[in-house]
Amino acid sequence: MIDPRNLFDLTGRVACVTGASAGLGQRAAVALAAAGAKVVGVARRAEALSDWAAQTGDAAATVAADLSHRDQIEDIAKQIATPFGAPDIVVHAAGINTRQAADDVTPDGWDVTMNLNLAAPFFLSKAFAPAMKAKGWGRIVNFASLQTTRAFSGGVSYGASKAGVAQLTRAMAEAWSRDGITANAIGPGFFPTELTGPVFADPERAARNASQTCIGRNGALEDLDGPLLFLCSDASVYVTGQILMVDGGFTAK
Repeated sequence: MIDPRNLFDLTGRVACVTGASAGLGQRAAVALAAAGAKVVGVARRAEALSDWAAQTGDAAATVAADLSHRDQIEDIAKQIATPFGAPDIVVHAAGINTRQAADDVTPDGWDVTMNLNLAAPFFLSKAFAPAMKAKGWGRIVNFASLQTTRAFSGGVSYGASKAGVAQLTRAMAEAWSRDGITANAIGPGFFPTELTGPVFADPERAARNASQTCIGRNGALEDLDGPLLFLCSDASVYVTGQILMVDGGFTAK
């Protein structure tokens, strides 16, 4: 039996976090390293990744790559496994929102959204599943969204991809949980990140979003830490196939 005081301890675990160059992805990478994991951060922007790794120290490694290119994911997975070995934990925080209105959605915008938000989490997880199965332990955390269940203006492709993430999470859980691999998703509300920059640039809109939560405010990056560590640790050993909304109660109203 695990001592309850150690349920969130990730010492000896290896984690991969996509989208680690900024925002919620970088916050996830910081939290996992603080909990004892060795963390490989993945993102397109090498300089931003290097800044994070320099602050984190020996527990950090980086892979500069674009996960929207599906034909490169197998090679990217090999790069991720090089510094510390195959990861036990994979957090899929990389994402894109083109904010194209329905009448303006382009094939290219649609494809990059589906590739990065939906295909990459599956194919990257699939690449690491055999090593997780061999250990009998693994954690996959996808990123859902308010738009997993709500329709927002300019969110046709993004919303479709995030609705897909919910079913992908359940399907991953069904496929791999018997092998000790849990698959869950975090659904963030409004947090101040690059992706939500246009929202927070409009004070009136940001205030309106805050008023729609039960708590009465928008998210702060540190609000992610507890839910993330729960889903990435032994604390959630009997939790799989779930979408945990970290939204201050936005979807409860």
